[in-house]
Amino acid sequence: MRREISYNEYATKITELLSKGAFLTTELDGKVNTMTIAWGSIGFMWGKPVFMAMVRPSRFTYEALEKSRQFTVSIPFKDMSTALGICGSKSGRNTDKLTAANLTTNPGQKLSTPVIANCGLHYECKVVYKQEMAPTLLDKGLQDKWYETGDYHTLFFGEILTTYVDED
Repeated sequence: MRREISYNEYATKITELLSKGAFLTTELDGKVNTMTIAWGSIGFMWGKPVFMAMVRPSRFTYEALEKSRQFTVSIPFKDMSTALGICGSKSGRNTDKLTAANLTTNPGQKLSTPVIANCGLHYECKVVYKQEMAPTLLDKGLQDKWYETGDYHTLFFGEILTTYVDED
């Protein structure tokens, strides 16, 4: 069972929950892939609620985002650390992460991309803008800590089309 809510209903909890890990899910040509994220933000831009997700071009998920221009974010309300660990350490290029992590999906309400079942909080997002990071504009300390290999993120801004929580 799902209950639709306002995109910002859990705004005060999002930072805490997201920092523990969430699932960013894509679907392309019938193949569903999910990856673990712990960075992102929710805001209001261009008159729309927006989820900003950061994905490195080296990731399999990046390819799907480039082509499908949509994603879902499922934020666990319960301990899913084992599944998050698998989805954050394996590549969807050569691993069916849903099977490996023993995850199932539910269909999206507004998008063809599904959400992770029995997870908690879900956002369905349509990419409306993307921005590659400009290394010369990044603080040197952050650059040294997070990007020593030069694998910078691309920021995907997804209009939040619907937000809902799982209810049992």
